[in-house]
Amino acid sequence: MQHPDTLTAGEGPAADFSGFVAARWHALARTAYLLTGDFHEAEDLVQTTLARVYPHWHRVRPETAEHYVRRALVNTCRSRHRKRRVVHLLLPFLPEALGAEQGGGSRAGEDRDVLLDALADLPDRQRAVVVLRYWDDLPLDEVAQALGCSVGTVKSQASRALAKLRGHPALAGHPLAAAHGGHG
Repeated sequence: MQHPDTLTAGEGPAADFSGFVAARWHALARTAYLLTGDFHEAEDLVQTTLARVYPHWHRVRPETAEHYVRRALVNTCRSRHRKRRVVHLLLPFLPEALGAEQGGGSRAGEDRDVLLDALADLPDRQRAVVVLRYWDDLPLDEVAQALGCSVGTVKSQASRALAKLRGHPALAGHPLAAAHGGHG
C-alpha cells in the first residue's frame, strides 16, 4: 500500500478523506461552533481534528467515519479547553457561512442568540451532550460513543443540562425552554 502522501487525488484513502471532508465540513464546523461558541475557534478545531485524523484514515471504515471524526472533534475540543482554561464569549450572531443552512428570519436569529447565550453557561460536557443530542439530532448511543461514556451518563447529563437551560434567565418564559423536553 502506498503512503497517503503519494496517492493521486482520485484514488485510495486520500480521495476518501477528501470526499468525507467535502461532504461533512459544514456539519463539523457547526458542531464545533456550538461546542466552542466562536466561529474562528470552531474552524481551527475542525482543521486540527482533521489533521490528527488524516494519518489514521486508512484504518477508518466508511460506515464508522462520521462517529470516529465526531469523537475526535469532541476530544480535541476538550483537550484544547483544558490547555487554555479561557472563557470564550459566544458571538451575538451565527456567522453567515453557518447560519445559511439554518434558515429562518429575524425571530429564528433571536431564538438562536438566546439559546447560544444559555449554552455558553453550561459545563463543557453538558454543552457537548446538548449539541450532539438535540442540535445534531444524534441518537443516545452515538452521543455516548462520541463522548466516550455510557448511555446512562448521556441521559443524566442531558437531563441536568435541559434543567439548567429551562431555568436559565435568558430562557425564562421563552418557548425554547420547553423545545426539547420529550426528546429522551
